[in-house]
Amino acid sequence: MKQTNLCFLKKGDQILLAMKKRGFGVGKWNGVGGKVAEGETVEQSTIRETREEIGVVIAPNDLKKVADLYFTFVDKEEWNQQCSVYMTSVWKGEPTESEEMKPGWYDTDKLPYEKMWIDDPHWLPLVIAGEIIEAHFIFNQKGEIAGSFEVKKVS
Repeated sequence: MKQTNLCFLKKGDQILLAMKKRGFGVGKWNGVGGKVAEGETVEQSTIRETREEIGVVIAPNDLKKVADLYFTFVDKEEWNQQCSVYMTSVWKGEPTESEEMKPGWYDTDKLPYEKMWIDDPHWLPLVIAGEIIEAHFIFNQKGEIAGSFEVKKVS
């Protein structure tokens, strides 16, 4: 199972989402992140991806891990992944658009879930509220959640 990451920037009652402009997940709003490269830690990858995708710099000590998400794709085993999710309220620079992502600030109680991944409404409100969670989702070939899923608080 490949290792991926997501990072959400938070200021006050707002959270930064980014619209994916190309590749896997195009057209969806999400946190920034991606695949962990060989030789990288998850935290190093999160910092690199955030810098590449929206131009901000995060110090390792400013990342707070808020979730472990496990995604299984019934018909696309190569898409299976474990995603470490981080949140931070400390960074350097101003989020800017790149070739891959277009950032935008949203009130945490008015997120565009209809334009996000289908699993996001099941776990993202919990981490925004300060919970640390673990979640397991199984997707069918249409990208729908197949059967049951599990989201549990770990602290």
